[in-house]
Amino acid sequence: MSGDASLDMLSTGVILLDDDLCIVELNSAAEGLFSHSRRGLIGQSFTRFVEEPPELLSKLHNAIEQNRGFSVQDVTLGFNGTPRCHVDCLVTPIESRRARLVLELRSIDQQRRIEREAVQLSQSQANRELIRNLAHEIKNPLGGLRGSAQLLERELDRSDLREYTQVIIKEADRLQSLMERLLSPHRLPKRQAVNIHEVCERVRSLVLAEFPANIRVRRDYDVSLPELYGDREQLIQVVLNIARNAAQAILAQPALTQPGTIVLRTRAVHRVTIARTLHKVVCDLQVIDDGPGIAESIRERVFYPLVSGRPDGTGLGLTLAMNFVEYHRGVIECDSRPGRTVFRILLPVQTENVVAEREVVQ
Repeated sequence: MSGDASLDMLSTGVILLDDDLCIVELNSAAEGLFSHSRRGLIGQSFTRFVEEPPELLSKLHNAIEQNRGFSVQDVTLGFNGTPRCHVDCLVTPIESRRARLVLELRSIDQQRRIEREAVQLSQSQANRELIRNLAHEIKNPLGGLRGSAQLLERELDRSDLREYTQVIIKEADRLQSLMERLLSPHRLPKRQAVNIHEVCERVRSLVLAEFPANIRVRRDYDVSLPELYGDREQLIQVVLNIARNAAQAILAQPALTQPGTIVLRTRAVHRVTIARTLHKVVCDLQVIDDGPGIAESIRERVFYPLVSGRPDGTGLGLTLAMNFVEYHRGVIECDSRPGRTVFRILLPVQTENVVAEREVVQ
């Protein structure tokens, strides 16, 4: 088409399909949606990209046969292991020597993320209040239970009976430790200049020390990232909880034949909205693994307290991670499918004296 060059000026992704639903042309915005170049996409069947809804493909064939356009919302697209994107799609039939359909793809990922953040923030606040009240209610009788067991142990002269009181004391100590973990995230962060790559390197060394066999941790850093202003120990705990879960999920696979891989990836992202605030620069930290993925039954509740995919898990690691990230005015997201799970942490880049300029999004 003679106007192909003008398509690159559009912010909306545009794809041209032929009778066989193969891509014959696309603009730069569409390249960005798929994270692939025009050369690698032209000639590919569009059917390879559509994950859901599956009936979209039959609608495309009908649009060609009946010469009638249509629109569909919330289409999930993906290609060759790249992160999935969600778009609203407008389909228009055309009469051209090369193409039969024009697809206009408008990304809704930003809108979906803002909606998820609002729900996540509300749930997180309710969870924190519930956990704090529950932990305090449990701690008080727990101390009395342990003290009574100690007093009873002093009165017993048989060692086999004292074994029972030791069980009570040890279980009380275990529950006490759990309560401390439930209450610990309510400490506000101690803010200081933090190099996010030092955080990643610390986590990498800890994971490799804990899982020396069958786990590889690969780096993919953007060295141009400036320092953050936050709590180094809390950020280490966030990344460590996610990476440790990934390693445990990989090693739990019954038919593991080769080492699993965890990737620590950092990028600088510009003009990102978090909690209705527009930040000039944001650190995009991703923890990616090639494990079995999160079970679909808990995928939407993975950040809830006491929700775990492992029989021996406490379900607190990701809840604490989310709390720590929120204390840094950031957001944490998860996208998981078999063979690829991505936890994405967005943290505003701020300094102690100069806070990044922010615009409130109405």
